[in-house]
Amino acid sequence: MKFSWQWFKKSALLGAAVLVLGGALAGCGSDSSAVKNEITVGITPGSTEQIMEYVVEKAKKEGLTVHVKTFSDYITPDQAVATGDIDVNLYQHKPFMDAFNAKNGTSLVSIGTTYLAPLAVYSHKYKSLNEIPDGGTIAIPNDPTNGSRALILLEKQGLITLDPKKDPLKAVPQDIVENPKHIQIIELEAAQLPRSLEDTDASVINAGFAISAGLNSKRDGIAVEGDTSPYVNIVATRAKDKDNPTYKKFVSIFQSDDVRDFINKEFEGVIIPVW
Repeated sequence: MKFSWQWFKKSALLGAAVLVLGGALAGCGSDSSAVKNEITVGITPGSTEQIMEYVVEKAKKEGLTVHVKTFSDYITPDQAVATGDIDVNLYQHKPFMDAFNAKNGTSLVSIGTTYLAPLAVYSHKYKSLNEIPDGGTIAIPNDPTNGSRALILLEKQGLITLDPKKDPLKAVPQDIVENPKHIQIIELEAAQLPRSLEDTDASVINAGFAISAGLNSKRDGIAVEGDTSPYVNIVATRAKDKDNPTYKKFVSIFQSDDVRDFINKEFEGVIIPVW
């Protein structure tokens, strides 16, 4: 057969086109069939660590690998989600997340509730708030939302009165309008509050850090926050990933009857499941 250069070029181009199309189709097939069966979850120390140990094992049985990353503060876990370093976090309530978004221009959202972790007042010196002397010192968390929670708790206990014209969910020490016992409010990073008990008359401590320090609100707390729904903890992620099926699967596993029973048994009301 006589060689035709035009025929050769057409054949080569056709072959290349077939290869490209085949590769594209193969790529589409692999993308559509690929299912991410792992997730990285950011938490803080304390009760959430114990709960997540149970959740990790439960998730494994259901085909989901959960990687847990523990942070020592309340800001870095949200930064890590916002930048995509981790997938979701599990340590905060919605008012805290909303404040973080407003300050940092981020768009984190809640994709599910977890539990209520009440704040409590602890003291190594006194057995009731009434015993705290005039001019006594009380430490509270220095982040805006948990600081407000602490001030609301102290107001409900009759130690202070907050400015009624201000939003109590955004209260700061400067909003105290009545302080008959001249209580000195000291703002500290939440993780430092358990250690502050040696130097203060009392400290208002988040449940996670209290449990890490061996404190139990029912046994050791001299005042405990009520069942305030705005402070229910959540699973947070980026707004663009709110419908991610893997993240939804994790939430479904967390919000199971098994996990609820585990929390109720292990924490006996100190941590309250809310789903």
